[in-house]
Amino acid sequence: MSGAVLTLVPPVAAALVRGLGRTLRVSVIGAEHVRGLWHSPQPIIYAAWHGQLLMLPFVNERLRRTLGARPVHVLASRSRDGELLARFAARFGFPSVRGSSSRGGAAALRALARALRDGHDVAIAPDGPRGPRGQAQLGAVSLSALSGAPLVPVAFAAHPAWRLATWDAFEVPWPFGRGAVVFGPPIAAAMDRPLAARAVEDALGRATAAAERAVGRTTGQRAA
Repeated sequence: MSGAVLTLVPPVAAALVRGLGRTLRVSVIGAEHVRGLWHSPQPIIYAAWHGQLLMLPFVNERLRRTLGARPVHVLASRSRDGELLARFAARFGFPSVRGSSSRGGAAALRALARALRDGHDVAIAPDGPRGPRGQAQLGAVSLSALSGAPLVPVAFAAHPAWRLATWDAFEVPWPFGRGAVVFGPPIAAAMDRPLAARAVEDALGRATAAAERAVGRTTGQRAA
């Protein structure tokens, strides 16, 4: 990957996402579950399915201005692809924690735990980086158990939208459509990690269904 790609792609991608976001009518559901946390010293772990991540930096940027949300630290690998992600995230005010959940995952969890101990919110895709789609791995709940920070499920849906032929069915809204972000109730840190992972799956399923209803899409309906 050339230096020109690293220089040009992140600002262009961020501009496209921001421009797309400005055409959407985005509703926010469940803010009452996180508003108190935003105004407290308690750090948060946001959990969102990998295929719903595209618009969440834009949504967070808007909520920082309107409801007092906080910047979010994201995990980016030390590869060139990770550098692209880190530079893209920085365009929305998201600092990056460098590490890989697929290589040396324990080190990545420790890096995220340090960010939480320093009082920073973090975001993690519990089914990433390779799936299976919609199945929570143990990384997010292990991070919660390690740090004591609550997990907040977050879902985003849009209608109409494209759903790409990728492992995560990555969703890209059509311009001038409807969007919804849903925050579920926080999930407390738990010692039984497999049970907690199932709780995260259930919570994200409920949040996704609520977001789909809000944009007029029936649960499970093909985006486009």
